[in-house]
Amino acid sequence: MPATDLDPADQELVAAARAAVDEHGDGDVHTVAAAVRDEHGRVHVGLNLFHFTGGPCAELVALAVARGAGARRPVTIVAVGDGTRGVLAPCGRDRQVLLDHHPGIRVLVPSPDGPRVVPVAELLPHAFSAAAQGMQRLRFNPRYLPAVQDGSKRVTMRFRDPVTVGPALLVFEFPEEVVLPGRVTATVQRTVDGMSDAEARTCGFPSRAQVLPGLRSHYPDLTGADEIVLVSFDVDP
Repeated sequence: MPATDLDPADQELVAAARAAVDEHGDGDVHTVAAAVRDEHGRVHVGLNLFHFTGGPCAELVALAVARGAGARRPVTIVAVGDGTRGVLAPCGRDRQVLLDHHPGIRVLVPSPDGPRVVPVAELLPHAFSAAAQGMQRLRFNPRYLPAVQDGSKRVTMRFRDPVTVGPALLVFEFPEEVVLPGRVTATVQRTVDGMSDAEARTCGFPSRAQVLPGLRSHYPDLTGADEIVLVSFDVDP
């Protein structure tokens, strides 16, 4: 995707990272800035901290800054190098961290035609996955905790968030996380527009028509043609 074809939100993210490294980079310890957009549309920026023992990359610092500001579902991330280096691809460690902690995140990477956007899973084909090892974490807004505890909520919808049938930790994202042991019992793929009203109601929406505007608070770039996954789950006794 040529840089000129990036949508305005992605262009803003690149500009935020570039401005940070231009202003605060020192050409030695701080040479890369990263910017991450969260589920609320806010942008958070971090700088790398080079050290020969393995100081953190800018992407990891930006994710930590976002978390400290209350972000729970980072949507898109980009790193920009100092000088004329422009958009940089994440290193191997960062790719693994992104895949494990935020498997649905979009990553801006360089290409011959300019920066383009890819799902993080494309950056690590055949990668080790915590989810595949039975350690997947199914994350929820904390407002759903009572419904999950009383059994009235047993289906959730996910977009660009790989989920497999098997053991899972149900994580409710309070400042101090609440974690319930559970399991994913089934997954069904649907396009947003192809969902039935009955399926929408299992996830707490009055009808299919309310699904797209409701999910955009979590996934701002979701469209009616996109596939989502209906995830059925149980809580272990």
